[in-house]
Amino acid sequence: MSKKKTFNSQGRVSAQPRLHQRAAEIQAYGTVSHMLPLDLEEPVRLEMTEQLNLLLADTITLRDLYKKSHWQVAGPTFYQLHLLFDKHFGEQSEIVDTIAERIQLLGGVSLAMAADVAETTRIERPPRGREEVPVQISRLLDAHQIIIGHCRELAKRADDLGDDGTNDLVVSDVLRANELQAWFLSEHLVDAPLVRAKDSGLKNVS
Repeated sequence: MSKKKTFNSQGRVSAQPRLHQRAAEIQAYGTVSHMLPLDLEEPVRLEMTEQLNLLLADTITLRDLYKKSHWQVAGPTFYQLHLLFDKHFGEQSEIVDTIAERIQLLGGVSLAMAADVAETTRIERPPRGREEVPVQISRLLDAHQIIIGHCRELAKRADDLGDDGTNDLVVSDVLRANELQAWFLSEHLVDAPLVRAKDSGLKNVS
């Protein structure tokens, strides 16, 4: 495949790629595009994109927290949690895309870079080192709680403003998935015996 033709400063055709290009942003963060046929007023789209970016930052952080836990989990439940954490990571990755695309659809600019996410998220930053399984799960559940609470508030606000698309996305794609993942995690913190029921009345047979 031949390289796309470019022109040099004299207007002649050149095969030299134009590297190191820079220019002004075509849209500033925190703004929304005009003239979109969405039947939503600009103030509504501004508020929704701001709130969705906050939700996006928390979701990206939760996604990465799942990958950290997947890599660093240790102990007798390693195998099942290693797989569960990675499954939840994949599901959160899909949610990240869904939220980001909704922001762009509303005419906004979605967060993308790690530094911007770190400045925005409300989820506590974990240490770099490995932690015990109950601590890993507790961190994940705390993150889910932040997102679930925000989802409930954002869904109601979107409904009040007539943004049915955002309301549906937040409830159907984000809230329900986080509720389900939180349930799967919380069951791992139940202090139940593994092989012998407490007060079962059965004698130990040697």
